[in-house]
Amino acid sequence: MSHLKLDTTDYFLSDKNAITVEDRHPQPAFSTHTHEFNELVIVWRGNGLHILNDVPYTITCGDLFYINAADKHSYESVNDLELDNILYCRHRLTLSSDWDSLLPGENVDQAQRYWRLSTPGMSVLRREVDALARECMKTDPLSIMLSEALFLQVALLLKRFRHSPDSLLLSDAEQLDLLLMALRVSINEPFRLEDFCRQHQLNARSLKSLFKQQTGIGVNQYLRQLRLCKAMDLLRRGKQTIGEVASQCGFDDSNYFSVVFNQSYGISPRQYRQRFQKKNHGTTGNG
Repeated sequence: MSHLKLDTTDYFLSDKNAITVEDRHPQPAFSTHTHEFNELVIVWRGNGLHILNDVPYTITCGDLFYINAADKHSYESVNDLELDNILYCRHRLTLSSDWDSLLPGENVDQAQRYWRLSTPGMSVLRREVDALARECMKTDPLSIMLSEALFLQVALLLKRFRHSPDSLLLSDAEQLDLLLMALRVSINEPFRLEDFCRQHQLNARSLKSLFKQQTGIGVNQYLRQLRLCKAMDLLRRGKQTIGEVASQCGFDDSNYFSVVFNQSYGISPRQYRQRFQKKNHGTTGNG
């Protein structure tokens, strides 16, 4: 299937500039595309669906992706989604540093290129990304060098503040980080906010308010999006029955699961799976 390829000359001010920042405040729905460059995606607020190489991710504040040039990705079902794309041409970087460690490349598995950022880390990074964005708007040699130095600082801070999306080992976690991690590991089992708040000695009302303020949706709605996103992934592989998919995604009733899925995406789980089975079969047949 054809897709859009974003051209370096449309985004970088000159052939010497190695970095540029595209602020998406808000990020609209964007069809499947690749690039001639790499990018970092930092989500500041809101929510949506990020499809990366046919793998769906429910995204909200604190999500971080390392995108390689050949990666196919798109944004769907966006809701007040705000993010920054830090675009960079790896071959133009002149500063001597361990870029392979800081910027996971094509030889790194996709699962190792998706992370979460802590709330304190996001506050620090917001200032640095803003400074980088300003410097990238200049083309003189000194500014180009300074933008690389700022980019290196951002890459180092990302490595310092990032953590695995499913990690429960975050010693300095704030309330929102703890809750988001708990929701991610509760996709196939019941979750009660009251029990979570009792366990961590948190105020449920203030936590719900904080969650809605930062993500743009309620806790239960976000958990449902996570479950539906997992269901999309399972349906694309086409192995389990609809009932088994529903069960693995926290739905006790497969009929209710089908209704919710249809309401969210305008297509039944069975039709969704058939669409991707046909696509995969067509790809295999053309090989």
